[in-house]
Amino acid sequence: MFDRSVDARIRIAAFDWLTELVERHGDVLPRAVLLHGFMLDGSRISLVSPQQGIFKPAALSIAPISILTSPSDPYKDELGSDGFLKYRYRGTDPDHRDNVGLRFAMQQRLPLIYFHGITKGKYVAAWPVFIVGDDRARMTFSVSVDDARHLGIGHNAQPAELFTGDEQELARRRYATAVTRVRLHQRAFRERVLDAYHRQCAFCRLRHDELLDAAHILPDADPEGHPVVSNGLALCSLHHAAFDRYFIGVRPDYTIEVRRDLLDERDGPTLAHAIQGIHGTRIAVPARRENRPEARNLTWRYERFLSQSP
Repeated sequence: MFDRSVDARIRIAAFDWLTELVERHGDVLPRAVLLHGFMLDGSRISLVSPQQGIFKPAALSIAPISILTSPSDPYKDELGSDGFLKYRYRGTDPDHRDNVGLRFAMQQRLPLIYFHGITKGKYVAAWPVFIVGDDRARMTFSVSVDDARHLGIGHNAQPAELFTGDEQELARRRYATAVTRVRLHQRAFRERVLDAYHRQCAFCRLRHDELLDAAHILPDADPEGHPVVSNGLALCSLHHAAFDRYFIGVRPDYTIEVRRDLLDERDGPTLAHAIQGIHGTRIAVPARRENRPEARNLTWRYERFLSQSP
């Protein structure tokens, strides 16, 4: 028997817990923490399953609380022509209980959590998300993201009013879904690049995660600027900014060059040690060859660096 008030209380508690978790630890969440979950009325509520992508904790009667994609899943978060994410059925039976549960969530307009796998055992969460379409022929659900702040989701939310289905709301959801998809891909790119570079700056070897970024070699605005490790460099914030602004270049043989006018400049210890001091050194590269900077990308970037030099 479905009790909307009980269901809503659990979902809102899960959203509140995730909000606090992200505020404390950042938005890259380890699977172990999500498995452990949180306590509500003396019961533990997990948000993911050890095995499956569609998960319903025992405390909920019918509808799942979350859906999850694996980092190795080539089908994950594809955008459909309707502007929403496509999430495939569990298995090949449209009437598998997990698929039935998501269908029920769609009919009841229940908010869920979407966990996007970025690397093994690490996820970025988006919530609230809604099932807004069911394509049995393609065995996929359509998933939209919405803005929790706009919906007023929190301790005093009224779940029956979370969705009206008008055109203005659909437009907002399409926009939120597109923005969220970009954010998920950016987080995934950063984590994969940092892991490949052993979580250190390729230029100066700084190891503090909070100060590390994933820099694109070919810019992400470029049609070929794909968010793959071989198009990335793990850089500290200072060197990322210097690289993006062509103060620093990297030759295809992995040698660092500093712009000539900066080499001749006299300023202070930061310029002397952090910029001028790395001229002529070689960058650290990933151990796995397929993760190392692609030669043609470095060539393109180095030529741009030379053209920007005064």
